[in-house]
Amino acid sequence: MAELRTEEEQLDAIKQWWKSNGTALLIGIVVAVAVVLGWHAWQRHQESQSAAASVAYQQLLSIAAADDVDDHARDEAYNLADGLQSDHGGTLYADLAGLLEAKIAVNADDDTRATQALNDVLSNSERPYMQGVARLDLARLQIAGGSPDAALDTLNDNVPDALEAQRQSVLGDAYVALERPDDARDAYQQAQTLAQDADQTIYGLQFKLDDLGVEDAS
Repeated sequence: MAELRTEEEQLDAIKQWWKSNGTALLIGIVVAVAVVLGWHAWQRHQESQSAAASVAYQQLLSIAAADDVDDHARDEAYNLADGLQSDHGGTLYADLAGLLEAKIAVNADDDTRATQALNDVLSNSERPYMQGVARLDLARLQIAGGSPDAALDTLNDNVPDALEAQRQSVLGDAYVALERPDDARDAYQQAQTLAQDADQTIYGLQFKLDDLGVEDAS
């Protein structure tokens, strides 16, 4: 009888524990299952999203690489770029889309849209290298638009070391536009040295130095 009471007491204890904790346990199991299923669903979603971004980017790249972009293709490119930036913000695809959008806009003489696209990359990208590329492109656009002082301000912020030669080259262009040949020569020479040290090629750099002539020895 003692054994029976012990068994009955154990059964009562189990029933009481289940009454007190069973609901929480079930909820915990349901949550755990949901997390596992949700993780797999999220992975599938990410894979699907990445594939969609890749397709959209390839379409945008194809338009940007075309020799002649008509109005219809340009509008399609802008829609693709906007979609990549809104649906895949924070990804490399979004950064690249902004740079390509700026290129297409410049070719269409739409400096306002190009400037906005480059500023968006500067503001939203988490990649210093992509920000550096956008900064250089923005400075070139400012110089071409007759605002070399603004370009100097744009180039005042640092860029990654891998882009420093290009930064010095664009600085030289800004100084030329400001009729500061000595500063331009110094910037071009720094660009040349940095490019050689990094085994890079900056096309047209030597021609720019030649145009400035030999530095005055005095």
